[in-house]
Amino acid sequence: MELRDATADDVDAVRSVARESLVASYGHAVGEQLLDEAVEEWYDAADLGDDVDDDDAVFPVAVVDGDVVGFAESYVVGRRERVGEIDWLHVRPDHRESGIGSALLERVESALRSAEVDRIEARVLADNEAGTTFYQREGYELAGERDVDIGGELFAEREYRKQVGSLTGISEAIYETEDGERVHVAFDESDRGSRAPFYVAYADPNHERRYGYLCGNCEGTDVAIDTMDRMECRDCGNRRKPTRWDAAY
Repeated sequence: MELRDATADDVDAVRSVARESLVASYGHAVGEQLLDEAVEEWYDAADLGDDVDDDDAVFPVAVVDGDVVGFAESYVVGRRERVGEIDWLHVRPDHRESGIGSALLERVESALRSAEVDRIEARVLADNEAGTTFYQREGYELAGERDVDIGGELFAEREYRKQVGSLTGISEAIYETEDGERVHVAFDESDRGSRAPFYVAYADPNHERRYGYLCGNCEGTDVAIDTMDRMECRDCGNRRKPTRWDAAY
């Protein structure tokens, strides 16, 4: 097996691996039509080409006998805290349990540690038992669970974290919205945007009532979300791609 950085020539192979992996992990719980829609939405060829060329992305592929059989992608997000966010990690079903997933994760973790992140995060649907077991085995701790809407259906999504440094940034701040409401913004809960992260905002200091999001680019709270969890700040145009299922298998 060879690990190397992805190139534009790998885009079609990456899309193929993603689909095979999603079918293997979710075919028992999700219809084939929704899986096909997910591949087209999340693994768009043009977007993947941009990701491969993005200097801020960590995008390794695993190659066996000349064929791409696995890949991973991650970024560093956050301003006040540095978080390594794993967007996805997929391995072809016929090459699982051979150490390829662990090797890809090790390469990603090494790059993120070099970028001096405080922690690494990955999100996996609860229905993906292989994925949840994978992260637990690799030393990640379950940090929480939430429901996500994918194609009109609700799925439980688990977040896994691995602490790799000492958090030194501000963990929370209070902002006032345009309507005069005070919201409590959690800087340790973020999603990557095209210009800056989106931070989760709560209506109460105990973080029990979710308000929405704060845009890290313009610090506005007018953030729209569609049924695929695609986000956009109406003030500055900062955007987040639709929710992707998986950071693992």
